[in-house]
Amino acid sequence: MESTTYALPATPKQIAYARALALRNQTLLPWEVQQDRRSLSAWIDAQAKLTPSTALDSLPSSKQVAFAERLARIKRRAVPDECFRDKGLMSKWIDGNK
Repeated sequence: MESTTYALPATPKQIAYARALALRNQTLLPWEVQQDRRSLSAWIDAQAKLTPSTALDSLPSSKQVAFAERLARIKRRAVPDECFRDKGLMSKWIDGNK
């Protein structure tokens, strides 16, 4: 006897959830993955484990801001406004003003 496995189509709920995860994680949902229930389930599991990046991730920490403001007072300079919007810029400003 020959054992043949047939791919079950993904359910509408699976596809809807996968699309929501793709939007949240800002990734593409491959067409091939949507055609098979098992492969879509594996894709969903992998994407659900990822943490989405938020706008708050790019902001400097409160400790960075406090340290930069302390350095600014000592050096009698102002911390540029763009540094308060980007943690990388704040880090560079701090390194340049130690």
